[in-house]
Amino acid sequence: MGTITIKDIAKLCGVGVSTVSRAINDHNDINDETKAMIMQIIKENNYVPNNSARNLKRSNSDTIAVLIKGISNPFFSPMIKTFERRIKEKRYSFILQRVDEKENEIDVAIELVNEKKLKGIVFLGGCFSHSDEKLSQLKVPFVLSTVGTTQNYDKTICSSVSVDDFKESYKIVDYLCSLGHTKIATITASMEDESIGKLRHNGYTSALKANNIEVDKDLIRVMRDDIEGYSMENGYAVTKELLESGKDFTAIYAISDSIAIGACKAIFDAGKRVPEDYSIAGFDGMDMARYYNPSITTIRQPVEEMAEATIKILFDVIRNRTSAQQRMFQGELIIGQSTKSIK
Repeated sequence: MGTITIKDIAKLCGVGVSTVSRAINDHNDINDETKAMIMQIIKENNYVPNNSARNLKRSNSDTIAVLIKGISNPFFSPMIKTFERRIKEKRYSFILQRVDEKENEIDVAIELVNEKKLKGIVFLGGCFSHSDEKLSQLKVPFVLSTVGTTQNYDKTICSSVSVDDFKESYKIVDYLCSLGHTKIATITASMEDESIGKLRHNGYTSALKANNIEVDKDLIRVMRDDIEGYSMENGYAVTKELLESGKDFTAIYAISDSIAIGACKAIFDAGKRVPEDYSIAGFDGMDMARYYNPSITTIRQPVEEMAEATIKILFDVIRNRTSAQQRMFQGELIIGQSTKSIK
């Protein structure tokens, strides 16, 4: 036999050409056993679908976009890889769209939907404080992934996947308190941040109060807005300012591992040591926190599991198998070498 065609595959399977096409494109209106049989025949005969023809027919309609704020944040790298792999496995096109800090991600998304005829969207990172009316302007399924929010938005409008930023932040600050620290500084986001920044800040203050420690506003340090947020550079600059202020403290809770590593560098450059002079704790559980010297005490987010859940939920909604879903994952306290007891 020469070059095998889709008609040949249909004849071998005893089905119509349209059925083979639906199996190739992973449509949900085909019996699973029939789909498995068709894909097996395709494999056995080394049939290669005509991608250019298929893509032309789609007119870019089978496309998923991932909108990301903080694209340079290494925390997102494994998630993006999982998104891209899973989306392509489902024979959808993948678009990664950066959203600047000052841009409105919903406006960016609406424009993309109109231009690319998107089937779904993942919002990754950033602050998310939009009204139900604004969210309702998006006419395609979307998932907020790793985007915590203090807002009580309508849960039927969109899906979400995250950890409990308040609870996990409380957990790590409570751990610092258990080590005897009572003068704990924090490097946090602006109070205008209604998402993970505020949630992690609230976890910090609640843990202090639960341990009968008065919240010292002079130890609450906000990331600089002239430097990229959640970055090592920002952690370095803010910690340097804190050290130069002469304010007494024994530990720093940084709301990301990148900030925590920048804080360590500022302490080293000041001739001090971690954890002998200052304990440092972060949040996220990135690989670089584990391999940094000293390894960073942190909250590990299960990024791979969260990424997998995000894609599953998105495609379940796209295929009308379910309505909007909310998944909350538990973080894990990872005790590194950057913290010590001072009891």
